[in-house]
Amino acid sequence: MKPLVSVIVPIYNAAPFLRETLDSILASTYRPIEVVMVDDGSHDDSLKIAQTYCEQHAECQVIAQKNRGVSAARNTAIKAAKGTYILPVDADDKIADTFIEKAVEVIEHDNNIRVVGCRCWMFGAVDKEWKLPDFSHSLLARKNMIPATALYRKADWERCGGYCEEEIYREDWDFWLSMMELGGTFYRLNEILFYYRIAPLHSTGSRRVLAKGRKKIIVDAINRRHPEYLKKYLGGPLHYHRSWSRFINFFRSEKQVGNYSDWDKGEIMYAKRNTLQRYNGFISKQFATPSLWRGVIYGWFCPSKAKRSFEYAHRLDTLTPAPIAYREVRYCGVLRESWYVCQESKCKYTFNDLIHNKTFPNRELILQAIGRFTAELYLRGVFHQDYSGGNILFNEDGSKIEIIDLNRIKFYRKMPLKKGLQLFERLNIDKEALSILGATFAQPLGLDKDFVIDYIIQHRWKKHVKQGITNLYE
Repeated sequence: MKPLVSVIVPIYNAAPFLRETLDSILASTYRPIEVVMVDDGSHDDSLKIAQTYCEQHAECQVIAQKNRGVSAARNTAIKAAKGTYILPVDADDKIADTFIEKAVEVIEHDNNIRVVGCRCWMFGAVDKEWKLPDFSHSLLARKNMIPATALYRKADWERCGGYCEEEIYREDWDFWLSMMELGGTFYRLNEILFYYRIAPLHSTGSRRVLAKGRKKIIVDAINRRHPEYLKKYLGGPLHYHRSWSRFINFFRSEKQVGNYSDWDKGEIMYAKRNTLQRYNGFISKQFATPSLWRGVIYGWFCPSKAKRSFEYAHRLDTLTPAPIAYREVRYCGVLRESWYVCQESKCKYTFNDLIHNKTFPNRELILQAIGRFTAELYLRGVFHQDYSGGNILFNEDGSKIEIIDLNRIKFYRKMPLKKGLQLFERLNIDKEALSILGATFAQPLGLDKDFVIDYIIQHRWKKHVKQGITNLYE
């Protein structure tokens, strides 16, 4: 007995073309088939037309759902499908009557074949063959050459998790990559058996034109979802100049220390010179691309900011959020990209909250705790060159204090006292608060608190004076 083939048809406002599409499917020489249509919230007569075909043909069924996009519509149809094989056909395209028969014959006799397609003809605004390049894994890693209408096993759809329902714009390409990651290959029938409608406004293909304006989103999504496949066939990630990806990756080297893989999945918290992202209890910091000269320095002569952050965090132990990993990307030995990842801190507040709010709960107790914390940094020889409002974290009662932005830390075997007092220079807070900080810094060290306080106030950061920020000390 021949296997059942489920032809799935996602529909969205396709009333002018739907009958033509369904007639081409039902004219197929292959049986048994079923036609599973999903109306994705159409505003025209598409659903009525689909229902009419269901009344006239027992092989047809239609499911109506709210608009969720073509990928969601395909997934809904496949979940309802009973066939061994799946053939997607968009609601404005057509297939030849022998397509299914010939595709099934090929895939039934070769388990290594994952997908079966055919040569394609474009019609509508243009009338010519759609010349697609021959299949290869390395080419598929750079661009798609498999049309949306191609036959595959439902079991493989289940294994690769279906069509991606995120807004990635090239859902077909993404799906074929997922299929090829299962192993096997693509087979193209050497006949024109699929007819691809070109909308009047886009003489070179509406979907392809649409994708060009969204290159970054597409490339980022492919890199995020298929890193191993790209590494295997391109030697690294896909680049925005996709055809140059293999060449670029030839000169590209990557280093990662620590176990982390979700570099670009996080919610962006900050994006200026550097970029901070939060994801799943971790914070990743992508450092700004260095100048060519600094890239050479970081690539050949001194550690990158990411590596320094990672190594310094280990030295600081509990004084900073726990380090997880760092990553570096070099081209011809020149550092171009770097990331540092740590645990998300449980300290919800920064020193800036104390600067801007004199009525902050437990303010004096927290200031005292930060003063003692600063004394501990001094005793351990830790000089943070940007010990400022945004880089000091604390919890509600000051029982936990941490520092971040670690790449500019210097370590001393024995730090000079005046150097230690310079830690307070960038804390642009009122005189009363500085006095509390100074007194609690001096106490565990056995220092004269008046000397410490006077020194701190007298040596506030020169940049504050230049900016005319003096009122905080009055």
